[in-house]
Amino acid sequence: MRRRRATANRVLTYLKAALNHAWRSGAVPSDDAWRRVKPFKSVDAPLIRYLSRDEITRFLNGCQGAFRDLVQLALLTGCRYGELCRLKVADYNPDVATLTIREAKSGQVRHVTLTEEAPELIERLIAGRSPADPLLRRDDGRAWKRAEQLRPMREFCARAGIAPAVGFHVLRHTHASILAMRGVPMAVIARQLGHSDTRMTERHYAHLAPNYVADTIRANFPRLTSSDARLVPIRRVRKTQSSRA
Repeated sequence: MRRRRATANRVLTYLKAALNHAWRSGAVPSDDAWRRVKPFKSVDAPLIRYLSRDEITRFLNGCQGAFRDLVQLALLTGCRYGELCRLKVADYNPDVATLTIREAKSGQVRHVTLTEEAPELIERLIAGRSPADPLLRRDDGRAWKRAEQLRPMREFCARAGIAPAVGFHVLRHTHASILAMRGVPMAVIARQLGHSDTRMTERHYAHLAPNYVADTIRANFPRLTSSDARLVPIRRVRKTQSSRA
């Protein structure tokens, strides 16, 4: 319900922009009708799910074969499933350790910076392949296609004990969340993910970043109990004969 209402709010924004343009151009006499339409409230707060380090380990240990390679590269790069599927061997630049995303969601080419671990994986995957070959292939040798990640994600989430099961996009959130929790600037994370500016990045990940308020509170609030404090059970005191009298 929250997602549907958030989508409705976005559609309403586009519709009002078009209607306002028509009104300013003189195509309609008044903007009163749509000014009275209000968006749903409290539906745009992001609910970001990301995998913890323990969940990452369990999930990767449960994955097998080519799907494990796909998942691992998603975690290491923050790329979307479709972006990973379209990668060619030629899109990997070992000289500067980057992947070139030629068909991004924004329509613009972007260069994804690879972590220290990612080139090791990619070098193994592309060994002996030509530049035009898919960088990632299924176990049967063909390239990954649309929606072929859905069933394996459910199966391996169940095997890893991750409930409810998460979608592939959570791997992208996990990559960005790890960067945010390590103090990486929002502008850098936005560039890595391909966001046009930092607004979307801050909306989803800013609360995970170390900040002055949190650091100050934790540094100045004292412990309320001793670290070696032991809880002593309260014993009921029996009334003596004299006290009952």
